[in-house]
Amino acid sequence: MNYPIWELTDFGGGSLIALVSIFHVYLSHLAVGGGLFIWLLDWKEYKQPDAKLNSFLYTYGWVFLLITMVAGGVSGVGIWWTIGLVNPAGTSVLIHNFVFGWAIEWVFFLGEIVALLIYIYYFNRLQRKDRLNVAFLYALFAWLSLFVINGILSFMLTPGGWLENGNFWHGFLNPTYFATLFLRTFVTLMYAAYFAYIVAAFQRDRSLGETVRKPALQWALIGTIGLIASGAWYWFVVPGDIRALLFGDSAAVRHYFSPELWIIPLVVTGLMVATLKANVTLQRIVSLVVIVGAFWWIGSFEYSREIARKPYVVYNHIYSNSIFVDEIEELNKTGILKASKWARVHEVTEENRIEAGYEVFKAQCLSCHTLTGRYALPERVANFSYMGMLSQLHGQSKVLRYMPPVVGTKAEKQALAAWVTRELNQGEIVDHPDKADLELKEVEIPGKTNNQYVLLAWNDLGMHCISDSDPWFVFLPPANTLEAQLIKRGDPPVLVTENVTISYKADPNYDEPWKHSRFWDYEDKIFGVELDQGMGLGGKGMNGTFDKVEGAPAFKAPMIPIVPWHDETGEHNPYPLFEVEARDADGNLLASTKVVTPVGTEMGCRNCHGGGWRFPGQTGMADETARNILAAHDRIEGTDLLAQAEAGNPQLCQSCHGDPALGVPSNPDHLDMSTAMHGWHANYMYKDGGDACVMCHPGYEKGHTRCLRSVHTMMGLTCVECHGEMADHALALLKNEQEKPSAKRMMANLEPVAVDDLEEINPRQSWLNEPDCLNCHVDFGPPETFDAYNTWTEGGDELYRNRTDMTGSVRCAACHGSPHAMYPADNPRYADADNIQPMQYTGEPFPIGSNKKCTTCHTVQYEMSMHHENMVRMFRNR
Repeated sequence: MNYPIWELTDFGGGSLIALVSIFHVYLSHLAVGGGLFIWLLDWKEYKQPDAKLNSFLYTYGWVFLLITMVAGGVSGVGIWWTIGLVNPAGTSVLIHNFVFGWAIEWVFFLGEIVALLIYIYYFNRLQRKDRLNVAFLYALFAWLSLFVINGILSFMLTPGGWLENGNFWHGFLNPTYFATLFLRTFVTLMYAAYFAYIVAAFQRDRSLGETVRKPALQWALIGTIGLIASGAWYWFVVPGDIRALLFGDSAAVRHYFSPELWIIPLVVTGLMVATLKANVTLQRIVSLVVIVGAFWWIGSFEYSREIARKPYVVYNHIYSNSIFVDEIEELNKTGILKASKWARVHEVTEENRIEAGYEVFKAQCLSCHTLTGRYALPERVANFSYMGMLSQLHGQSKVLRYMPPVVGTKAEKQALAAWVTRELNQGEIVDHPDKADLELKEVEIPGKTNNQYVLLAWNDLGMHCISDSDPWFVFLPPANTLEAQLIKRGDPPVLVTENVTISYKADPNYDEPWKHSRFWDYEDKIFGVELDQGMGLGGKGMNGTFDKVEGAPAFKAPMIPIVPWHDETGEHNPYPLFEVEARDADGNLLASTKVVTPVGTEMGCRNCHGGGWRFPGQTGMADETARNILAAHDRIEGTDLLAQAEAGNPQLCQSCHGDPALGVPSNPDHLDMSTAMHGWHANYMYKDGGDACVMCHPGYEKGHTRCLRSVHTMMGLTCVECHGEMADHALALLKNEQEKPSAKRMMANLEPVAVDDLEEINPRQSWLNEPDCLNCHVDFGPPETFDAYNTWTEGGDELYRNRTDMTGSVRCAACHGSPHAMYPADNPRYADADNIQPMQYTGEPFPIGSNKKCTTCHTVQYEMSMHHENMVRMFRNR
């Protein structure tokens, strides 16, 4: 922020540093190990004079001089030049804290230069013992340079006590210093051996090559064994969060780290084969491959080390974009533009928002990302909408820790998102889910069939969503479940289950779902079953009969594959009606009614992941959205789901993630479906309250579906009063699986809102532990509070949708309506569509039997609460 920004739009600064530094590090390791190798070979020639070996040493020395001193020296200067331009703040930290160390290293480097020059230029004029001493001095100075540089390089990853006290020696002799020193020393031995081997392979004198190759192979073996031992030591002294980053957090990092595990054994094996074989061509080919492999290995190691340090230049002290950790809080208050001395604008206004966004990009992103070329930002944000970009900026570094957090005021983050959306993606800046103009229609309320029976039917969830992305993946298939109870009026009433058939029939305009859904094209690959068109996973079609619920006086028609589109017009309607009839054994009609089968395809994935609606202007997941989701999953988790889908093999998300909703048990290696979804997205959600929920769920009050339509919604309540804020909701789920590493990562940066401390949150399993109605309606009375969060039902039997009255027979939902659509419900498409049965039997949209209408089912009016306490009274404040 205190320095002008070097704008590299094609080849980024980070890539430039990597190109120069890996080349230099390769040569510097060769310089250290090669010095030792020269000294030992010269010692051998000194003890047993050999004119050919002496000639080899002279040739080897000149090649060594040109490669390590000339190329190595120039590239060393190049490192200072590049890091000074790309990250001057980080360079300043290293210089100011280790100026004494750098001075000492330069003294050693000077001794190294002088010793090597004397050794080469006076090779044949020095006394043999003097030449051997000069070779020793070169080897000593080269290793001492490594001794010093290692302290500064390892400090950047593990600064140790320096973070607290700024002490030079605490930073220099940091927790990984000695392990790294041994590791790099053994690497230098290996590289010296590789270099000697290639020089020997191209010697005309085959006997001389044979003399050099064998000790070179011995050095390679010693170096490899030492590398394995010191590498294990290094691994165990590196902090656990760094190990997690290398092996757990990022598939991309694992990709770069993995070559370190197999390149060296492969190289050594090649050397052994080439040494045993006398074929000259084979030896030369192997030696060239070895040199390339060694460069690849050091590149992999250095890249992994850099990644392990990310998002920092100095771990926990300064980020890769030159922002210091202790500046974050202040910058979030005052803004990064005000602190950026070289920015063209220092405050965000409506007029300069796009320009300000570009300045924020330069201040925070340009150090790693370019606009074209390597690590180009446009490629990485192409799938983001404006809302998606804001989510990324909000959640960056919380779960995937190899990127620094985006700092600045809310206006600055919005400006950056606006610049990305407008300038890079050529998109619209929209900060809300898609809006829809709905026309409220009337619904015909059926009359009573007779005065003897009351048929009550309801949907078990109040809204069943469909992921609607079958060619790519599925986590919610079309599977709408209806339930029913048949009551014969009397004193007392009787719940009828024997010698009766309850049937259902879809509206004729909605009984051909295969016209709109691709479920029946992929059900065999995703679910392993082959179904006739229109048949659901529960064995039910669009018309059929209910099954009697074992051990309960109720009926169920599970997983009816209804979809929300008119068969002929394609018009979107998330509330199609089913006709339900009850007939006796002779086929006589006992009672009939209608029931809404709410089904939503307004999944909000597109709000962040891009893509339009599959059915334009309506809902449904577009192929582009589904592809973007799979691509993101593959990039983050290292999977190949997109490739599988493109090959015609889409996956069920629950094949990895357990889900009680589909009867899939928990996977010990992966979070449950709901936990993974809410835990991950809670870290990225930039909205709060109910606005956060409707980013994904079809409950946006101006959206296509508007599924929150119960009496609670009419009172102004949102998702939050029952389920908690997004962070609260996610933490309760994550805490239930907190033994899994991914749960710990997702919990690390989530702060509870409803309670003061994480310890106060009670864990819950999705679908089985839900808020209890009695949290607010104490003793079934009027609500004493509007906070139902954090006290959960004990299991599935205690859920509102499964619970019964005090008699143990009448279901709560039978009288009060479906979850999220409890009477009186306000349907956004069809007036009173969700209130059909209370309107049919009582003429009012209130719960069955409320307002002292016990005679709906009873033939005698009661003044006592038979089904639950406080029921014989007027509804609400009526």
